[in-house]
Amino acid sequence: MTIVEKILARASGKEKVAINEIVMAKVDVAMSHENADVVLRSFRDIGVKKVWDPRRIVILFDHRIPADSEKTAQTHKRLREFVREQGIEHFYDLKEGICHQVLAELGHDRPGEVLVGTDSHTTTHGAFGTFATGIGGTEMSGVWATGELWLKVPESIKITVHGSFKKYVSAKDLILHIIGTLGADGADYCSVEFHGETIGSMSIASRMVLSNLSMEMGAKVAFVLPDDKTVQYVRQRSDKKFEVVLPDADAAYVQTLEVDAGELSSQVACPHTVDNVKPIKDIAGLKIDQALIGSCTNGRLEDLAIAAEIIGDKKVHNEVRLLVIPASRRVYLEALAKGYIETFVKAGGLVLNPGCGPCLGAHQGLLAPGEVCIATTNRNFKGRMGSPEASVYLASPATVACSALEGEVVEPC
Repeated sequence: MTIVEKILARASGKEKVAINEIVMAKVDVAMSHENADVVLRSFRDIGVKKVWDPRRIVILFDHRIPADSEKTAQTHKRLREFVREQGIEHFYDLKEGICHQVLAELGHDRPGEVLVGTDSHTTTHGAFGTFATGIGGTEMSGVWATGELWLKVPESIKITVHGSFKKYVSAKDLILHIIGTLGADGADYCSVEFHGETIGSMSIASRMVLSNLSMEMGAKVAFVLPDDKTVQYVRQRSDKKFEVVLPDADAAYVQTLEVDAGELSSQVACPHTVDNVKPIKDIAGLKIDQALIGSCTNGRLEDLAIAAEIIGDKKVHNEVRLLVIPASRRVYLEALAKGYIETFVKAGGLVLNPGCGPCLGAHQGLLAPGEVCIATTNRNFKGRMGSPEASVYLASPATVACSALEGEVVEPC
């Protein structure tokens, strides 16, 4: 069996499951951010007075923080009151950062478990060998009420990566290349498994990039095979027991893909789809107005480190706005201690509070008609970052940092 078949069999109390079988799975972790307000309305309609288990629900604020309107402030207030009413143990107010980083940091990601979230990029947590997928608000209200969710057992795709990256080529370039190869619907409702020595040598942060962006090729879940690195990371953050789940040697896959990391160059997803991927050299010289380093894809410490290394004592181009958004409060504090934040500020960059910000068209860093942004974020859809007449290009932290200095898209070298 594959990883997803084994986890869903366990979660549904079965010895084994079949592809496309509908199972009723017990949920281990249920996460929502501000859209928990939508879940709450549906939960009230159900008529259940208490959530199934206040220890397994995680609620946090990351999308519009600090509150950008009276409406948002009212949403925050309702949810704070609900948290107190229900005795929900794991509530992280606006000070903590982006949900997908915070859950990992605080020990909510564990191999072999089922984690659902009302956010499409919940696939991120598959980097820990967790069945992690995004669901809708009405579905989550049912989880709050019962602790269970019906799921269809997906087919699995095996992606094996060998070789070593060239300098400044990273996990972001790898996953963009894969999305460009398979297409935006290439993994629709599939479980993706990442295999190979290249993946094994990656940091936890880089593995999270792969699982995070797998959503952009339609993946239901996206697993990095849990190993000693995974176990050590999780045990440092959680005292709960968990079971490492690995695929069988004879597991069946609907598709396999082999990638040589050594052949990759820096990649970019061009407007207005994530699978519109090209080598950076194909668009080099394109003038930019804004550069953004951050998001649940690339706002972790290693991302800020490579950007700070490239920027050094240089200045951001005088016609470029550089925005830097640490993925969490902890990342922010570590970046402060290591001098990265000082580097960005001295270079002329703006460091914003941890959160989603311009990645989802919130109140920070939006684009005007005709403007161009190169960003480490995960979506470049029309209107995603402000005006529908603006253009967003997705690239690695190294590419974004180099481009911010030059005022145009350049390949890091």
